[in-house]
This record gives sequence, structure tokens and C-alpha cells, in this order.
Amino acid sequence: MSKSLFITGTGTDVGKTYVTGLIVKKLREGGRSAAYHKAAMSGNERRPDGSLIPGDALQVKTMSGIEQPLEEMCPYVYETAVSPHLAAKFEGNPVEMDCILDRFDHVCRSYDYITAEGSGGILCPLRFDEQKIQLEDFIKARSLACLMIADAGLGTINAVVLTAEYMKARAMPVKGIIFNHYEPGNPLHEDNRRMCETMTGLKVVACVKEGDTELDIPLELLEELYEENGGTEK
Repeated sequence: MSKSLFITGTGTDVGKTYVTGLIVKKLREGGRSAAYHKAAMSGNERRPDGSLIPGDALQVKTMSGIEQPLEEMCPYVYETAVSPHLAAKFEGNPVEMDCILDRFDHVCRSYDYITAEGSGGILCPLRFDEQKIQLEDFIKARSLACLMIADAGLGTINAVVLTAEYMKARAMPVKGIIFNHYEPGNPLHEDNRRMCETMTGLKVVACVKEGDTELDIPLELLEELYEENGGTEK
């Protein structure tokens, strides 16, 4: 049975996709059958033929070197750089939960380690009209373990603790934290790491420095963050 991990962030632009690319690369280079999934992504460019390029998926595929076809990675791709629920109001094609789960299950049947990336922070809505679909609905539908990505700099204590407390209250298990843009020896960054661990009870499992091309974590520890899928694989 495949194993999965859901990647969330403390907000937009904390480097969630970049870190996800390093995670998937680590698995692939360790000889693991690795794949990527993102339910919905916004702010994408168009090809000359007018079709949309799933930019985050392309970045992860390029960074990691996985052979998974790009068209398998993301069911919903929007051009407008806003939350998916609002992009769908502008462009049509609103998110359907059955489609997300079917596409995710398809990936799970083909690969052993699936890294599922969220859109924005944990509260980013996927759909908000007559239907309301949140990221946590997808997480709970497949009983996914979660990993939080946070910027190492100013403001991260508040963002990390609030995200952790919300996820705990909503029964979304968080396995740990990865700090991005981390500067070893920076007193603020080192204190943020210590304070976030103390205030959340979560371990900072890795720190990513600017320009890193490898994730500084043992492969065995990374694998332990993944858990068998709790949902239905058809």
C-alpha cells in the first residue's frame, strides 16, 4: 500500500513548493517510487496553444527529476493568482471533491510515496459557493499525516503556533515542521526554531537554507513522516 504526506504552509510564499520539490527529490534519489499531487493551483501561465501550465507541479517535477507525467499531478489549474475558490468564480471549473479523490487515488495506485501539497495556508478554501470544500476535507477523506513549512524569519512564531493549534483542534495530525530560508547562526532564526518547538510540541525536522538543492534529513527519517493512506484506493 502507498504512503502519503500532506504539505501545508503557514501562509502563501513561504516556499512550500520549493521544499516539496526537495522532499520528492530526496525520495527519488533514495530509490523510492515518488509522486506529487496538488488538488488545485492558481496563478499559472499559458502555453502558446492556450492551455495552462501547472507551474507548481512543473517546478516539483523539474527539481525532483521524477518521471510522473505532469497531467497526473493536478486536477484543477487556474490562471488567476487568487485562492482556488475565487479563481473558479472568475474562470469556471469549480473544484469537485470526487474528482480530487479519484485523481489522488489513481496516483496512489501507481507510486509508493505520494507528497500532496496544499494551496496557500491550511485555511485556503478550495471551493466556497453552494458547496464548501476546505483543504482539511481532503486531508480527512484520506486520513493524511501533515508536515508544516514555515519561513524562518520574523513573525514565524505566531504563524506556526496558530497553524499548529488550528490543525490540532481540527484533528489534523502534524508530524513536524520544516523551516525555509534558514540562516545558521542567525540569532532570530535559531530562537524561532527553539520557540516554535517549545510552544507547539512539534519537532523542526529540517532547515532549508537559501539556494539549497538537497534536503538535510536522513532518508529513513523522511520516510517515517509518511503514513499509509486511510481512505479508499479503488
